[in-house]
Amino acid sequence: MKYVKILILLTILWIGCEPKKQPVLGETEWQRQQNANFKDASKSPLTDKDRKTFRSLEFFKADSSYLVNAHLERTPETPFFKMKTTTDRLTEERVYGILTFELQGTTFKLNVYQGKDNLEDPEFVDYLFLPFLDLTNGETSYGGGRYIDLRIPDGDIVELDFNKAYNPLCVYNKKYSCPIVPRDNFLEIEVKAGMKDYKKE
Repeated sequence: MKYVKILILLTILWIGCEPKKQPVLGETEWQRQQNANFKDASKSPLTDKDRKTFRSLEFFKADSSYLVNAHLERTPETPFFKMKTTTDRLTEERVYGILTFELQGTTFKLNVYQGKDNLEDPEFVDYLFLPFLDLTNGETSYGGGRYIDLRIPDGDIVELDFNKAYNPLCVYNKKYSCPIVPRDNFLEIEVKAGMKDYKKE
């Protein structure tokens, strides 16, 4: 009986000392997914050193007012051009269309882009790229602007969620080459939604 009690005590101690799995942080499912990807060595853009101390990205508080319906005006005759990146690499993009939407009582327009390489990939053939700048850049968000991923809609309405605005990967690791946001896509308001600037812990 004495040995049984010792065994039970050792089991309790072992369970109590077992490392606890840290929960994935984030206010929304999208935020939690971003943090999970950054923790995952197979997906994370972070260096091995930075990933070891990583706990969470910083986000603005989720705000439904930054989820808007935008009208898409397609521009089928636009040619592909060389978009500059943070390295010597150039990407071939075209203005797929113009998004018109209202935010904070003001009407805005943004160009949305289609990459030439994506047209050859069945998984990304309907992918659209929306880079933008706003008045939070260099203050609470990354100075070079942020991106939003979109898909070509069946009609002419696109759900535009600035809560899912994310930073270019080169913010986290200089090995990445990231498209530079065209100045035409500047919003003269503070978009307090999506990812904030990255700060190493």
